[in-house]
Amino acid sequence: MIATSTTTTCAPPPALVELLRGRRVVVLAGAGCSTESGIPDYRGPQSVGRVRKPMTFQEFMGSDAARARYWARSAVGWRRIATARPNPAHRALARLEEGGVVRGIITQNVDGLHHAAGSRRVVELHGSLSRVRCLGCQTTFSREAYQRRLEELNAEWAARLARAAESGALEIKPDGDVELPAWALEGFRVPGCEACGGIVKPDVVFFGENVPREWVDEAWRLFEEGDVLLVVGSSLTVYSGRRFVLRAQQDGVPVAIINIGPTRADDAAAVKVEGRCGEVLPRLAEALLGAG
Repeated sequence: MIATSTTTTCAPPPALVELLRGRRVVVLAGAGCSTESGIPDYRGPQSVGRVRKPMTFQEFMGSDAARARYWARSAVGWRRIATARPNPAHRALARLEEGGVVRGIITQNVDGLHHAAGSRRVVELHGSLSRVRCLGCQTTFSREAYQRRLEELNAEWAARLARAAESGALEIKPDGDVELPAWALEGFRVPGCEACGGIVKPDVVFFGENVPREWVDEAWRLFEEGDVLLVVGSSLTVYSGRRFVLRAQQDGVPVAIINIGPTRADDAAAVKVEGRCGEVLPRLAEALLGAG
């Protein structure tokens, strides 16, 4: 592995530029791409001290109370996701795709910011928070529409929580989750599917849930088009993302990593860059495509 570092005042490491130049690059993106857009992550440097684990699929399916707890927290945190905007990392990846360097992005993020930045070929490996799905009839519909139903069904609750949010008393967690006081979980009502009355779940992969086969297959099709795998903003702790690095090693595809802090594939990387995605990627795009 070639370990390198970068800052806001220097060009991207020559080893990284040389590795990517003239090659088809497939990007594997993680939460570090979105932290600079104000979306917290689970395992990055800013996550130290967070002790509450995210809700698992088994817990969500296990009781009405667990689903009410999830949707109450999410109803408050959704606005952070809905109003987030792409940062320089997202825009640089879109530019690299437009310039023919990047074939596409396999993202572990569920915030939709790659699409918002202009990236055209994005495989959302863990789904998207912009959609919700009925687990009964499998109907999907927009989260904005479901958010309106949540707020209408819990109007008094929503007004009280809005005041708490404005005061800064609520701590935003990853994936639009929020730490709520006990009173905010009492009596919260969760609307069922409008089509069949079934259980509604965000169209994302929860911890403990399998990634749908069709999403994995789409990601593998994109992976196979690359000459290099570029990992950006991921610690590669979760196997659903790390599997692509393992396959790259097996197939002899070089791996480059841009991340703050260690990852579970540092020893497999041809180049490792310590730095913020929003600082490194724009300079990488400029080195490969010229000033734009």
